[in-house]
Amino acid sequence: MTGRRHLHTFRTALRRRLPRTGAAALSAGALAACVSMVAGCGVVPGTAGGPGDGTVKVMTWAPERTGTTDKPGMPAMAKAYARWVNRHGGINGRKLQVLTCNDHNDTVAAANCARRAVEEDVVAVVGSYSQHARSFFSPLEAAGIPYLGGYGVTDDEFRSPLSYPVNGGQPSLLAGLGRQLARTCGPVTLVRPDTTAGDELPVLLDSGLTAAGHAASVDQRAAEDASEYAGHALRALQRVSADPQEAGCVIPALGDRTDIFMDSFRRTRKNYPTVHTASVLGSVDQSTVDATGSTYEGAYVTGWYPAAGDERWEPMRAVVEEEAFGDNRIDVGDPGAQTTWVAYTVLRRTIESLGGGEVSARTLRRTLDNGLKVTTGGLTPTLSWSFRNLLVASDFPRMVNADVTFQVVRGGRLVTERKGFVNVSEVLEKTDA
Repeated sequence: MTGRRHLHTFRTALRRRLPRTGAAALSAGALAACVSMVAGCGVVPGTAGGPGDGTVKVMTWAPERTGTTDKPGMPAMAKAYARWVNRHGGINGRKLQVLTCNDHNDTVAAANCARRAVEEDVVAVVGSYSQHARSFFSPLEAAGIPYLGGYGVTDDEFRSPLSYPVNGGQPSLLAGLGRQLARTCGPVTLVRPDTTAGDELPVLLDSGLTAAGHAASVDQRAAEDASEYAGHALRALQRVSADPQEAGCVIPALGDRTDIFMDSFRRTRKNYPTVHTASVLGSVDQSTVDATGSTYEGAYVTGWYPAAGDERWEPMRAVVEEEAFGDNRIDVGDPGAQTTWVAYTVLRRTIESLGGGEVSARTLRRTLDNGLKVTTGGLTPTLSWSFRNLLVASDFPRMVNADVTFQVVRGGRLVTERKGFVNVSEVLEKTDA
């Protein structure tokens, strides 16, 4: 892929994400005017932490206390990281101030979090989770505030020119899971919600399966608000066990209702002993395995990072023990908390590269766009968001990390099934999701 095509892809994404500017990039004057309208004053947001200010102010948001997809460990991890950094002299002598916001898993609340970020003059939104990217990106883009290290739950995180993702999100997990199961499974059935978002799941999974020479999965739809899945579990098991010589695999991708499905699956599975289950990290993590007994024993799991027991997580464990001992919101094995840790590692490295210069939304964006290479202690490949490092996947023009890890549940523990990372960038580049 040539540099010209990279530039065309990026410009296309920029025009799509910033339709009101009438140009592929905002001039300094236009940016200041746009920001003034959002903030209600003439001060450009995102300039905190300059040479005359000893504080760098950022924000982390996630849904909490909603009863659905809650991620309280992400803002808790951000606060713990800030306490640790400040206890050890800050970043280049600057204090790190972390604001948190509850997006309530709601479109309006997510937009309000973004508007608050603008009003509070944060230099970046870091290590956050929200399913409402279309609501929160508009205020951030108008103010020029970078979104660093989102969870990757929405496609917009891989399209906005102000997004700097640290992992490959759901696309890389599903393509990677397809690659993993192609080596170990016979027939594969995907049980997923009958929604527009759910329609993307079989496309991404099948891209990994077929790239490895495996047949496409059977796409089994289920109502998004179903309260039980006994019929779905039985039907999925029957489909993948038609040939007793092959060990079939069932993949539940039902979001918050995956546990409900697995309860039905566990009771029915005893009649189909050769069938395995599989999922992606986030739907299944160590805490899920601990809470469900042997339900996930033998399950294949694809993740973004090394297994939670890997020594490369030791710095994170030490910080949690030092600054958040007893805070049960933070689980070192949770991919949300892990993503927040990685995102703040990137933030710290970026600020350190600025030396004693101005720390602002503008300088952070410029530094990241100009090709700064950031290492994360082996938790990800070296990260860089310059044009030459962007994937040539038209659907995901801001993706720079398409590495995944293959894990499996053995003896009640999530352990590494295959050492090292597996890169699925070629699969995603050929996928039209």
